[in-house]
Amino acid sequence: MAYALQQLINGLTLGMIYGLIAIGYTMVYGIIGMINFAHGDVFMIGAFVGIIVLTALTGLTSVPLGLLVAFIASAIICGVYGFSIERVAYRPLRGSFRLAPLISAIGMSIVLENYVQVSQGALERAIPSLIPGGVTLMNQGGFVVQLSWMQLAIVIVTIAVLAGFTYLVTKTPLGRAMRAVEQDAKMAALLGIDTDRTISLTFIIGSALAAFAGVMFLLYYGVIDFYIGFNAGIKAFTAAVLGGIGSLPGAVLGGLLIGLIEAFWSGYATVAYKDAAVYSILAIVLMFMPSGLLGRHEVEKV
Repeated sequence: MAYALQQLINGLTLGMIYGLIAIGYTMVYGIIGMINFAHGDVFMIGAFVGIIVLTALTGLTSVPLGLLVAFIASAIICGVYGFSIERVAYRPLRGSFRLAPLISAIGMSIVLENYVQVSQGALERAIPSLIPGGVTLMNQGGFVVQLSWMQLAIVIVTIAVLAGFTYLVTKTPLGRAMRAVEQDAKMAALLGIDTDRTISLTFIIGSALAAFAGVMFLLYYGVIDFYIGFNAGIKAFTAAVLGGIGSLPGAVLGGLLIGLIEAFWSGYATVAYKDAAVYSILAIVLMFMPSGLLGRHEVEKV
């Protein structure tokens, strides 16, 4: 019981991070019907911006202020990268055949990955734990179940960011414009909505969410390298597909499920095959629910 509870805590924490990244995938797919395969590398850049800012501010300011600056700087810089990806890799090819933007996005992913490798080095970079300690939830037979302050902070920040994002999408003019462009971009343009601006802002917001996830990944694990974007990006994309690509609640649900599957499989089976377990469960779900857990069936417009 105690061991299962600890794995549950670990899985939910990791799933929150995956869910934030997955939202970026599902936002872009929902609004333009294409997958942004460079999104994982934006997440990686967010983590590197975080470690650069935190390293530079070490000893100069308090930890909470340093973390706040790291989150804001990472979100701004990654938002610029997201805007650039949309302008360079997607907008010129938006009316082209569907394979062209996919190839362009993969090329952008390779460029960003190698850019960080050259500029920051191929070796791992690490920071010490900035939020040590935690609270003991249970002690069963000598096994201590602990919720670390870092895990609690990740959950709180993720819930706050998701709440703010939900309000943006459901209650603001930008959110209404995003939903209108998602339903029918041509009709939205005829009704006076600036579709290009709306799509660019969608990329910026999705990239900012990935930046938050990158900084939290850095704080949680303490070690990053230029390759984390590929691994986390594939997992987040899997989460988006599992939850239902195009569904924002589905992206979060998929992220939580992927995190839980990884945690419990690593705890009760073997770490070496946790990825195989994730993709196997994805395949099984899609056999019976091709649109994912919360996905919508595509309706052909005539």
